[in-house]
Amino acid sequence: MKKLFLAATAASLLAVTGASAQTKVGVLLPYSGTYAALGNEITLGFNMALEEAGRSGEFELVREDTEAKPPVGLAKARKLVLEDEVDVIMGLVSSGVLGAVRDFVDGAEVPLIVANAGNDEATGENCSPYISRVSFSNGQVTRPMGEWLAQQGVKTAYTLAPDYAAGHQMVEGFIQTFEEGGGEIVGSEYTPFGQTSDFGPYLTNAKSSGAEALFVFYAGGEAISFVKQYGSFDLAKDLPLYGAGFLTSPLYVAAEGDAAVGVIASLHYVPTVDNEVNKAFVEAYQAANDKMPSEYTVQGYDAAKALMAAIDTGASDRAAIAEALRGVSFESPRGPAEIDAATNNIVQDVYIYETVKEGEGLTQKVLGKVESVRDEPNGCALN
Repeated sequence: MKKLFLAATAASLLAVTGASAQTKVGVLLPYSGTYAALGNEITLGFNMALEEAGRSGEFELVREDTEAKPPVGLAKARKLVLEDEVDVIMGLVSSGVLGAVRDFVDGAEVPLIVANAGNDEATGENCSPYISRVSFSNGQVTRPMGEWLAQQGVKTAYTLAPDYAAGHQMVEGFIQTFEEGGGEIVGSEYTPFGQTSDFGPYLTNAKSSGAEALFVFYAGGEAISFVKQYGSFDLAKDLPLYGAGFLTSPLYVAAEGDAAVGVIASLHYVPTVDNEVNKAFVEAYQAANDKMPSEYTVQGYDAAKALMAAIDTGASDRAAIAEALRGVSFESPRGPAEIDAATNNIVQDVYIYETVKEGEGLTQKVLGKVESVRDEPNGCALN
């Protein structure tokens, strides 16, 4: 088992060409810059699922680096389709890149399996029969947290997020259900995206608001900086921190250290999810990589599972693969999952979890689960 997944890990960092490949997959992810770690984790998960199923030889992977830049992502998508003639594209971390390639892949009628980018409109008003998502939509992650927090009797909250589409959508999802549950937002601020190194003024404003809770969305390097600064302000007692789970992702929570302890967040996957598929997945991943998997690993893993399930219907060309992805279902480490035929967005459980100390490290304690979270069509009308 360990030898098998060590091979998968090595393969995940290369464009793999199988001698008997039947399906050509364009892997379109950031492999340089801020989100390189996410791109590598998604690729690793994708290859892990193929290796586990013994089906790597059925697929030829052509890898391209988006650099998480919309113009670069569009240029690379065009190359994959027009020059490499791929049958399907998998990837996309940035919502901006997804927005940039949407019209091209829709017009070219090439199936795209989104393995991270969460912009709501991609499976809402701007949906396409050629775009399926196995990761999450932004509001899908945070609506359960608003509902759960209101149920705990919290009456007031302050929100912070970076000032770009995902930040707004994550906060809006939380606000919607928190207010429906009787809660009140006493203040909201959006920080300059990728340019904020000092969160002190924002934390001061949040504390001064008198809110009972602070809800935020930050990811990657911004999440690490924010959590550390929140810890240095010693606010946990008076202003407990809640967030979208990317705030304390298993991928980088160790870098946040003890400041992350006690933070409660909502996410579609943590390594401590209790089901047999996840136990086997975590064991195999740890054996090969000597670390815990993250939501990004699972998103890549499930992208491969969804693609294999579509191929297993007999689909072999672009149109047939796109059609077969609609409504496909599979057992994921995160729990039962399906692609909603009405929106092409994933239907999945969302977990409320607390980051806690375990020995010398940190882990996730699941506090609750909202089952089968499904987005409304929100203007989506698939043909």
